[in-house]
Amino acid sequence: MRQSISTRYLGATNTRGSRVKARSSSGLSVTLPYDHEYDANTNHTRAAEALAREFGWVGRWVAGGAEDGRGNVYVQDDGDGFTVGK
Repeated sequence: MRQSISTRYLGATNTRGSRVKARSSSGLSVTLPYDHEYDANTNHTRAAEALAREFGWVGRWVAGGAEDGRGNVYVQDDGDGFTVGK
């Protein structure tokens, strides 16, 4: 079954730092702390990749910006290995 993953930036609160949440079309999710050593796009890609790896979803992934500008959308494509790119 092919999956899609959407990512969203979650700003800091009084108790948590900034994070990026990746959620699959099947409802599974992971949340990673925002790593300020990387740019925003890399943080979103890392979260999507972490979710795919956790559930063993291998293949080629292609990405595009989400309509609201707060994240990305990744869709599974045919191919070998695991790559994320535009």
